Amino acid sequence: MLPGYNTNGFAHHRLEDAINILADLGYRSIALTLDYHSLLPSDDCGKKQQIKNSLQRHGLRTVIETGARFVLDPLRKHQPTLLDPDPGLRQIRRAFLEQSIDVGHELNADAVSFWSGSPISQEPASVLLDRLATECRYLADYAAAKGQRLAFEPEPGMFIDTMERFAALFQRVNHPEFGLTLDVGHLHCLSEVPTAPHAWKWREHLWNVHIEDMRAGIHDHLLFGEGTMDFSEVLGGLKAAGYQGGLHVELSRHSHDAVRTARQAIDFLKST
Repeated sequence: MLPGYNTNGFAHHRLEDAINILADLGYRSIALTLDYHSLLPSDDCGKKQQIKNSLQRHGLRTVIETGARFVLDPLRKHQPTLLDPDPGLRQIRRAFLEQSIDVGHELNADAVSFWSGSPISQEPASVLLDRLATECRYLADYAAAKGQRLAFEPEPGMFIDTMERFAALFQRVNHPEFGLTLDVGHLHCLSEVPTAPHAWKWREHLWNVHIEDMRAGIHDHLLFGEGTMDFSEVLGGLKAAGYQGGLHVELSRHSHDAVRTARQAIDFLKST
């Protein structure tokens, strides 16, 4: 596994500075969250090439993350989504994900990660699941044409939150380029532990991992040692499953102390 870090934890740094700092600290992979302060799909080719050159210079792998809070709507967090009953609003999210896949192609990313979002309508779960599966299948076809893979993240509080719901979506999408982003803290939050059985079950489709500490029942990303997770079990389960991709620390609320937090995080991962 490659120690990695999500750039949403460096919201007050220039992206290239964040990449340089993380590489100097010993990180080997970057989860690049597309956002106003880092990189957007609409940015010019020169900026994207600059970021690609920086990643290559440091020998860093990368995944593209698409979970920025207000990138599509400055008034509504994480909206619109692929669940929206309005086709026009769904198209806004779909276009952003298509453009994110394009960025992944340009940066030679391992995968493009995304989630379902939360529904704003009272439609039956079966209707929402079918709608989401249709959108994911379309995006998987788009990704395949660009040589990219999609890694879907179950997220507490969203429509697809548990591994059981992810399995139902995975079965409906049924596409070779559609896989999993596993956030081990989310498993702990929702009492879907231990980690090892999930890592083993999804080992052939596990393309991205997020890691942080967390307390059961509380979706709050914490620095290692501040929660109640058993990291020997977590890391042992991932190793047993043969996972060799980025192990991306996700601490988006720690940007005010980004460098110290990133240093503490990699020291913990190296010692565990």
